[in-house]
Amino acid sequence: MGIDAYRVEVEVDVSPGLPAFTIVGLPETSVKESKERVKSAITNSGYVFPDDRITVNLAPAHVRKSGTGFDLPIALGILFASRSIPNPERSQHLVLGELSLDGRIKPIAGVLSMVITAKEAGLQGIVAPYENRKEASVVDDLSVFAIKTLSEAVEFFMGTLDLIPETSDPIDSEETAIEDEVDFSEILGQEHVKRGLEVAAAGGHNLIMVGPPGSGKTMLARRLPTILPPLSFEEAIETTRIYSAVGMLRKDQRLLTRRPFRAPHHTISDAGLIGGGHAPRPGEVSLAHHGVLFLDEFPEFKKPVLEALRQPMEDQEVTISRAASALTFPSAFMLVAAMNPCPCGYHMDPKHECRCTDSQILKYRSRISGPLMDRIDIHMEVPAVPHKEIRRGTGGEPSASIRKRVSEARRLQRERFGKTQITCNAKMSSRHIKRYCPLDPDSMHLLEMAMDRLGLSARGYNRIIKIARTIADLSDMEAIAPAHVAEAIQYRSLDRGKSMS
Repeated sequence: MGIDAYRVEVEVDVSPGLPAFTIVGLPETSVKESKERVKSAITNSGYVFPDDRITVNLAPAHVRKSGTGFDLPIALGILFASRSIPNPERSQHLVLGELSLDGRIKPIAGVLSMVITAKEAGLQGIVAPYENRKEASVVDDLSVFAIKTLSEAVEFFMGTLDLIPETSDPIDSEETAIEDEVDFSEILGQEHVKRGLEVAAAGGHNLIMVGPPGSGKTMLARRLPTILPPLSFEEAIETTRIYSAVGMLRKDQRLLTRRPFRAPHHTISDAGLIGGGHAPRPGEVSLAHHGVLFLDEFPEFKKPVLEALRQPMEDQEVTISRAASALTFPSAFMLVAAMNPCPCGYHMDPKHECRCTDSQILKYRSRISGPLMDRIDIHMEVPAVPHKEIRRGTGGEPSASIRKRVSEARRLQRERFGKTQITCNAKMSSRHIKRYCPLDPDSMHLLEMAMDRLGLSARGYNRIIKIARTIADLSDMEAIAPAHVAEAIQYRSLDRGKSMS
């Protein structure tokens, strides 16, 4: 249900009467169709399918059931209830898997959440498809038995086949090593923008880049994940659950070891971005959990879609309500947006003439509302790269060097916030800002001058303090200095009317 699992007991009754096969308990189409798969799999595996009245009940009966993972427990239930095979020697195991017509077991989606629920329920083990074995073995203290066919499952429960439980080895360094195809050293020039991305990565801040076509906005955004710290085990579990639930986990993959990078097209619907549908599924904001959501051509997205971003950006989760239930999906992502300064893209570009009128420029920028822009911490102007930088052909620091500084800054933040739910500076509330971000008189005076000149809102005021805290962390300084506040103010360029007019 969403990305969470719940227990379903598959009860099977085989009684004398006219041949019939009925499944009750609010089954959806995929579950109803399991009758044909189960019947063929049992017959083709060499067992006798009972010529009696078969009733399958999926309890609890008030919850709608969907998916193909009920095939295997239904088949086993029929074989045991019809006495085609002796009573099982083993019990207290979670059973799941889709059946092929020839009796092979196919993988299913959402196994990780199911295993976690099985452990919480105190079950002894789990019988899962062979191709789901690595994903299922992530959870400790639960025996995972991987099977390939219906016959293996029958022999296992009869006690005639001993299977070795899958081991949940810790993730080794090779599996978590970041071997990216892109690197920050490939970016020519744009040193101030790269610095802004480093600050954003260190504090988990949302960021928007404004610049003409070809200035490197997309190139910069795609390299942001290479400087983010590696996923912790807890973060990897949370993110993998989402990808497992929607069936996007690669074959034989245990965990996602890299932070997600999602870049949906601007034609996406609000359900595609936020999540939803008849059977609610996570959207792009949840698929970017603990990673980066990149929205290129930001003003081209439909306004209702952009406004729907406000709640998940603020709450770090999305709640989708339906008549029968409400589902909550996590969405702790970093938003990175990119846009042109005007419809033609060349406003204030010294080498190209802008063909847009003032009204066109105003209309273009007004597609992004003030409340949404207020939720973006860092604003960066990305000018075109000068030809001399291109001719020089040498980039700056590699991603690995920047990532070390970012990881160290994140470590300081984790120690500062202790056991609270806050993991980075961007998530601080007003209470935490007062506690962890005291300003000396010079810094306060500088910030007050910026407030008066830029007309910042209270949220913008807090954003600057958060950014200054992150800059101080990158410098490994306990106190926020005026230089940190001054740099933070520079990252609010869209608040400065002169820079965009």
